[in-house]
Amino acid sequence: MKIRGFRWWIAGLLLMASVLNYLDRNTVSVLAPSIQKDLGISDQQYAHVMSLFMIAYTIAYLCSGWVVDVMGPRISMSLFVGWWTISNSLTGLARGVGSLGLFRFMLGLGEAGGYTASPKVVAEWFPARDRGIAVGLYSVGGALGAVIAPVLVLQLAGHLGWRGVFAVMPLFGLSFVALWFWLYRKPEEHTWLTEEERTLILTQRTPDTAPLQRPGLAACLREVLSNPAVWALMGARMLTDPVWYFLNFWLPKYMHTERHLDQMQLTSVWVVYLAADLGFLSSGFISGAFVKRGVETMAARRRVLLAAAYLVPLAPMITLSERLYGSFGFAALIALAHTSWLATLSTYIVDMVPRHLLGTAFGFIAAGSAVGGIVMNEAVGWVVMHHSYRPCFYAMTVLHPLAFLLIWLFARKPWVSRAA
Repeated sequence: MKIRGFRWWIAGLLLMASVLNYLDRNTVSVLAPSIQKDLGISDQQYAHVMSLFMIAYTIAYLCSGWVVDVMGPRISMSLFVGWWTISNSLTGLARGVGSLGLFRFMLGLGEAGGYTASPKVVAEWFPARDRGIAVGLYSVGGALGAVIAPVLVLQLAGHLGWRGVFAVMPLFGLSFVALWFWLYRKPEEHTWLTEEERTLILTQRTPDTAPLQRPGLAACLREVLSNPAVWALMGARMLTDPVWYFLNFWLPKYMHTERHLDQMQLTSVWVVYLAADLGFLSSGFISGAFVKRGVETMAARRRVLLAAAYLVPLAPMITLSERLYGSFGFAALIALAHTSWLATLSTYIVDMVPRHLLGTAFGFIAAGSAVGGIVMNEAVGWVVMHHSYRPCFYAMTVLHPLAFLLIWLFARKPWVSRAA
């Protein structure tokens, strides 16, 4: 059996994995009132549980990429999704803050792997012109999962109780594992690919510089960590990803506290997240169009990054706009610009790093995102408590320009292998 455009079926599987990732991640958040009441957990203890997830997520980013490089996407993605699915199901057995924290820590150890395996799949399956679209497609899955979670989880909880939700949720993840393991092969080996598509993928994807013998963990880390581009890209994620965390965790609270929207009116924030989805998806088409016109691949990505770096500094207009629709309009623009940046930066890493090191390098770079998110949450909480939200918006004026400067100075040239 031959299927035309089969690479987009693979992209669809990555989208499904991303949706499941955020669906399982947000289940506890949606059910938090019931869980806290039943287990006698305070808000402070709940915050500690969420911090345990983020700490595990950071650790997993540092380690899971090498697992992907060694085992390949087929086995590693199956392991990661299976691990986080089982960890999420164990949450239904929690008896207190300790066991709840343990199970969410386990969830964090698995979930980061989905985002180190996915870039490896894109590098294997997509030519340069399509990579941005594929990355944008699986990136938007997180937003879809966050939208689906409240509806699905609350419906299940209404019939099964909060513990019953965690008994049912594994059906989705385990079904995905079976589907992934059945469908995924390297394009060189897949019998469902047409010869035309196989030729397109193999001739237009970035050549790998892998040594004849697979390097061990120490060798991989030595090559990855000795490259200044990795540190620059990690710094770029650490600087800019807090904008996305802020839009998710703090924008609704800002609209409620300083714009005086009530709980029902806060549903209008969906406009901002719709704009974010458009940013994830459109950035790949834009950079891909530049590549088709003959622009060098990494230069094409930098054009999109530069445009985003010009737009995000408009963030203070969210709080300076006197009218509410102006505030929402600028928030939507910032969300679109930032998610364009985020998806393009991920594609930029796929373009730059050799395939045999991609998982290791991507995981280390992405750890900057988790660290930046933790620092942002603490900083924003202190600033809001002692001042107001306004300094937070002003801080956004420098983050993306500084990150672009790091990329321009240290991550502009193709990867030079230091392997013997």
